[in-house]
Amino acid sequence: MPDTPRAPALDDTLALLREGYTFIGRRCDELGTDLFATRLMMTPVLCMRGAEAARMFYAPGRFTRQGAMPRTTLWLLQDKGSVQALDGAAHRHRKAMFMAMMSPGAIAGAADLLEKHWREALPRWEAAGEVALFEEMGLLLTRVACDWAGVPLREEDAPTLAAELTAMIEYSGRVGPGTLNALRLRARTERRMRALVREIRAGAVPVPEGSAAALIAAHRAPDGTPLDEKAAAVELINILRPTVAVGRFIAFAALALHENPAWRARFAAGEEDGLEPFVQEVRRFYPFFPMIGGRACEAFEWHGHRFAAGDWVLLDLYGTNHDPRLWPEPHRFRPERFHGWPGDPDTLVPQGAGDPYQGHRCPGEWITIALMGRAVRLLSQAMRYALPPQDLSIRLNRMPAMAESGVRLREIRRAA
Repeated sequence: MPDTPRAPALDDTLALLREGYTFIGRRCDELGTDLFATRLMMTPVLCMRGAEAARMFYAPGRFTRQGAMPRTTLWLLQDKGSVQALDGAAHRHRKAMFMAMMSPGAIAGAADLLEKHWREALPRWEAAGEVALFEEMGLLLTRVACDWAGVPLREEDAPTLAAELTAMIEYSGRVGPGTLNALRLRARTERRMRALVREIRAGAVPVPEGSAAALIAAHRAPDGTPLDEKAAAVELINILRPTVAVGRFIAFAALALHENPAWRARFAAGEEDGLEPFVQEVRRFYPFFPMIGGRACEAFEWHGHRFAAGDWVLLDLYGTNHDPRLWPEPHRFRPERFHGWPGDPDTLVPQGAGDPYQGHRCPGEWITIALMGRAVRLLSQAMRYALPPQDLSIRLNRMPAMAESGVRLREIRRAA
């Protein structure tokens, strides 16, 4: 059996921090492989990219997420007891609860809520003179998420909750004082969600039938026991926080419209055929989360390489989305590549690969696409604006990444 290629450095932690999203792909290119071994924080790790690697990584039962992420990232993004931390039958049972929320009506309802809150925000944006779209999306999508999930939210509490959810995302890939503060904010959110679960179960707070809050509060494990209060609170956060994270894609969509004005003109004229290809290309082209980790559940062989039970593996999401074997001219923004795209679940992987019903692919991916599509329509048809001079560069060693200026809009006016 051939030896697994190894990166030359004794430890690549500093290189990962320096290179960010390009770390795995760069070494795969240098070593002429889609799989190599290195060390991060002096811990052995196998790094992979590409569609075949994604297909293998997301095969049900092949990898567990337990022990595969730094603890701060786990605590901020998932926490113990969440659906992503489960495996096997327990994971499938919990995942079915989330997938039950993804009916066509519910997905369309989320997009309608985005439009409602967007149009309500337009007068304030006009009066402000200039806004950072990325920052505005944090507050707007917090309102959308709570309305959609059936989570009561007083207007005066919305900025606080938005700041908490945003901090969980912003500091998930960082280390330092800001991370400690984000953990503190997460704990505060979780206390409120636990109290809400208690009140829903006691009948003190009515929530819409079939809403995420109602389904989570009523959910029972396969043995019939209710979901414990902490886990229920974590899963409620796992509805709210990912919805707020879509604001990153929406800001990137606005940047794409600015840098590709012909597409903005097409949408302003009412074109619909190119809308989903445009959204999918934004998801492929711009950096979302860089990689996902797993631990091998058992020993196995793949393409001549032997994995031992417990091996730590990182799958390169960004590198797979920019793999030239899958995406010709991967560093060019070309929505037309998605016209007639067959929808291979292992090639476009910004939110994971594989089957969302059976594996760990994000259950909210369809809502992400719907929210982005509605936002592109609103940016193109419901408002007029200009982008003032600003720093729109994207540092790929900032994880998660965003244009430095947050995509600032000026001279905002509602369209007739």
